[in-house]
Amino acid sequence: MTDLWHTRRTAALDGVAPLSVRMRPRTLEQFIGQEHILGEGKLLRRMLQADAITGLILHGPPGTGKTTLAEVIANATNRHFERENAASVGVRQIRDLIEGATHRLAERQQRTILFLDEIHRFTKAQQDVLLPDTERGVITLIGATTENPLFACNAALISRSTLFRLEPLRIEHVVEVLRRAIADPDRGYGRLDLHVDDDALRLWAVKCEGDARRALTALEVAVLSQRIDRGTPDTAPGPVRVDRHTAEDSIQRKAVVYSVTGDQHYDMISAMIKSIRGSDPDAAIYWIASMLEGGEDPRFIARRLAILASEDIGNADPRAIMVADAGWSLVERIGMPEARITLAQIATYLALAPKSNASYVAIDEATADVQEGRTVPIPMFLRDPNTSPDAVTRPGQASAKRQRSYEYSQDADDAVTGQDYLGVPKSYYRPTDRGHEKQLAERLEQIRALREQLRREKKASE
Repeated sequence: MTDLWHTRRTAALDGVAPLSVRMRPRTLEQFIGQEHILGEGKLLRRMLQADAITGLILHGPPGTGKTTLAEVIANATNRHFERENAASVGVRQIRDLIEGATHRLAERQQRTILFLDEIHRFTKAQQDVLLPDTERGVITLIGATTENPLFACNAALISRSTLFRLEPLRIEHVVEVLRRAIADPDRGYGRLDLHVDDDALRLWAVKCEGDARRALTALEVAVLSQRIDRGTPDTAPGPVRVDRHTAEDSIQRKAVVYSVTGDQHYDMISAMIKSIRGSDPDAAIYWIASMLEGGEDPRFIARRLAILASEDIGNADPRAIMVADAGWSLVERIGMPEARITLAQIATYLALAPKSNASYVAIDEATADVQEGRTVPIPMFLRDPNTSPDAVTRPGQASAKRQRSYEYSQDADDAVTGQDYLGVPKSYYRPTDRGHEKQLAERLEQIRALREQLRREKKASE
């Protein structure tokens, strides 16, 4: 009875639902895109073919087909489908769903898929009720989220689920979705005398940023607005033509796919850093513009640029860290929209600066030695003359002895002595031959050679 009610309800909604809902694929063959998980031989397709669907978490940007794929999975496996939003479903509703799934399994041997949208909002109380029956197979849990589940979802959900990322649809995929909607006589506009120009289709496919729902909504707005302008209902005869100008009006401004807490936040800042590291100012500027248009905090970008100035440029151009520091300060004081200019100046300077990660490598190697190796004792002549046990019992003698053993570098030729300041043979800082660091490398080589010479002379004299 419940399945029949769902069938009738779906048929009724097809007449009044938005185009994007009506055109949702109902079989795996109708599903467009996501070949990396649904292509021949790919994991999710193999799971479907073997009817071995277990807990899944589908994550990715809006409009990539997460909800649709869950419904397709339910149809492909002949399982009952229940849909809820994790932010609004309560413990009592979950208990009712479990009871219904238990009866369905016992009476008809039919399993139930529970699809939870926004699964990252699933509370621990909800988990405590649902997860035992999920583990026993009474319910197959499929979650959908636009967030990265590794950061946003509970560990209990992650450990019981297979994660699949859905990518934004490619331009050709979106065009195919639109063409199907135009041609479909039952759910789309196949019964209308409708002609949509190719450049209009491509404009929607580009501006929707891989979001099929947004592209279908734009098509629906374009068709309905044309017929309303003529004073005729949607089903009335008469040609409808959608050109590029109409397409632009129907979708308006291009939406930037970005979330300050989602994957784009991490992916775009990573793209900016790697572009600057690769000396590409054009790419760096593009990623900065994308982040700012998406609502990113310009101070976050300035902070990352300051880190990059030390990590990837270092002493190859000592001015880089000063440019980054000054720019960060200005971004704090100026704010948007003018701060974008300052960020662009910092990014282009850092992108074209000579690169060296020698300082970064040096501190990481030294840190690893401190954490993993034996502690190196501080040489006696480097210690504070007033802190050793001898300084307490014989303060005058200990201090004088300590002072005599320490060679004051400022009194030596070229301010270099033969003393060993570490006590173990280590070479952490290895300057490159790029930019200013080439001069530092030459200077370091001179210092090391002079220090070795002074050590040999001292040893010979002793």
